[in-house]
Amino acid sequence: MINFGTGGWREIIGDGFTRANVRLITQALCDRMASEGVGGRGLVVGHDRRFLSLEAAHWVVEVLLGNDVPVTLVRRPAPTPMFMWTVRNLDCAYGIAVTASHNPALYNGIKIFTEGGRDAEVAVTDDIAARANALGDADVRAIEPEELPRHPLLTVQMSLNWYLDAIIDKLDMETIRHRHLHIVLDPMFGVAQTSLQTVLMTARCQVDVINDRHDALFGGRMPSPTAATLEPLKQAVLERKADLGIATDGDADRLGIIDDTGQFLHPNQILVLLYEYLLTTKGWRGPAVRNMSTTHLLDRVAQAHGEVCHEVPVGFKWISAKMDETDAVIGGESSGGLTVRGHIAGKDGVYAGSLLVEMVAASGKKLSELYADILATYGRLEMVEAAYTFAGERKAELQRRVFADHDLPDFGYDVARVGWDDGCKVYFANDGWVTIRFSGTEPVLRVFCEMPTLAEAEQVGALLASHLGLG
Repeated sequence: MINFGTGGWREIIGDGFTRANVRLITQALCDRMASEGVGGRGLVVGHDRRFLSLEAAHWVVEVLLGNDVPVTLVRRPAPTPMFMWTVRNLDCAYGIAVTASHNPALYNGIKIFTEGGRDAEVAVTDDIAARANALGDADVRAIEPEELPRHPLLTVQMSLNWYLDAIIDKLDMETIRHRHLHIVLDPMFGVAQTSLQTVLMTARCQVDVINDRHDALFGGRMPSPTAATLEPLKQAVLERKADLGIATDGDADRLGIIDDTGQFLHPNQILVLLYEYLLTTKGWRGPAVRNMSTTHLLDRVAQAHGEVCHEVPVGFKWISAKMDETDAVIGGESSGGLTVRGHIAGKDGVYAGSLLVEMVAASGKKLSELYADILATYGRLEMVEAAYTFAGERKAELQRRVFADHDLPDFGYDVARVGWDDGCKVYFANDGWVTIRFSGTEPVLRVFCEMPTLAEAEQVGALLASHLGLG
């Protein structure tokens, strides 16, 4: 069965991720486009550096052309946000990126974008999955591979410059140029090097790059920028006395930062820093948007400026929709994705990293000093997060216990309320909270907890896991 999660369709290569399934999904999308009468508006196809990504992009294009859908194929590994931007720029009806984002190297997958370069909503991906599951191999219409290179409906694009220029136009390049910042870039063997390096060097930054070669195994690490995976970047920043280190995940839509002291800045901290910068220094006005597992420190910043912070379910499509509805300044999630008003309606690690560099340049301070200012102004909240695997037969039991029976432990704190809109979220009276939900991209159960102190957060998270027999 083909099923889409919060971040697209992802499967283990050779198991669920096969040529047959990629073709079925593409044919299902073609059938949907035909039913909507938008096939003639065309579709953008791109890919990352994972094993089989280029080949899978060709499988997608062969089916699209077999259905007479015009295709713009970005025939080089590139950031997912670049494909989203291109969908919007070319006014295409849909877009496809072959990527499994930050998943382990054994995975590959497909992200689908809709008009305007948005992550496809659940109703869209559910429809595509239902159509795909009702199809057989004989229902797929595709051209032969040898027909692809000279097909009249195919446009091959190699340049990233339109996307990069759009980012550069939004930045205060003059201020960055005169700070002469030294930055270490870690694309984590993914696709961000060319994009981020070009933007930063255009701003006259000194840029050192690590982990830039093509390695489909991502150096044996998860291609996700976390404190654990960015140890090489930390060492490089300290050894080279750099101002900061920037890392992006496999498809460059998520961001990780190492500050000038070698400390990992959690995506929550980055989100708060950028919101404060846009409100205070840039003079923007408007609310913020975060998902249910992202820091409430963002709420404190919003309140201090007479704004509000809106909470939405996990999945960036909910963030971008709420941003449109409320004209929000910024939206983001604790997993490292964020976007800013006026840019694409999806997360972009290239733009976020560039904007963070502008913030440091404009402040005249070190990044570590800027976050110290945040803590001095808004106080501290500490978050812990854990992902628990479990035997397949336990999923139904866990779903029943948590979401049907509401079987929660006594946390030892006053509970203000409990939300069940997306998984389970317990709101404590002391401004803390804990969430539990099944991942939409991996077979794991995720627990996030934020409390006034790290010890409290660890205690609450561990208590919930123990109560459910996880670990």
